[in-house]
Amino acid sequence: MKHRWQVAISAGLLATLWAGAADALHLVTWIGFLSCSTFFAQTHAGVKGMLMAMATNLSGVFWGWLIISGSGVFAAPSMAYILTGIATSAMCLQASHQRLAFIPGAFIGCCITFALSADLSAIIPPLLIGSALGLCMSLLTTQLVFLTEKVKTMSVKR
Repeated sequence: MKHRWQVAISAGLLATLWAGAADALHLVTWIGFLSCSTFFAQTHAGVKGMLMAMATNLSGVFWGWLIISGSGVFAAPSMAYILTGIATSAMCLQASHQRLAFIPGAFIGCCITFALSADLSAIIPPLLIGSALGLCMSLLTTQLVFLTEKVKTMSVKR
């Protein structure tokens, strides 16, 4: 990786700020980090990438909620298995829509929902903030790379 130091500074600084903000606001820190990771794992950059991360993660939250809620309605344990299969298929099929094309993002959102027993008020805020955190890390890294290259150019001219 050519710009390892810039990435490290950006990620370290913004991770520190996120951890502190999440603690102060009583948000689940690791959800934000998973959402931030979704931003970097999918293929789009900038705002488009942030929106892709948000959309796919939130779709997974919906599917996880549907499995948990639907399983509670039916007394048969096998219904949870059937709903899991249906939701898994749906998360894969929804990728035919451009805004939902990153399948792992949906699975991440679904897993978060299982981990927090579908507590949407605890899931959604850090999930959305985490996607924005990824965008901010990317933008800060770009600025640090620009400044580094500018300093190199200025020192060569001397």
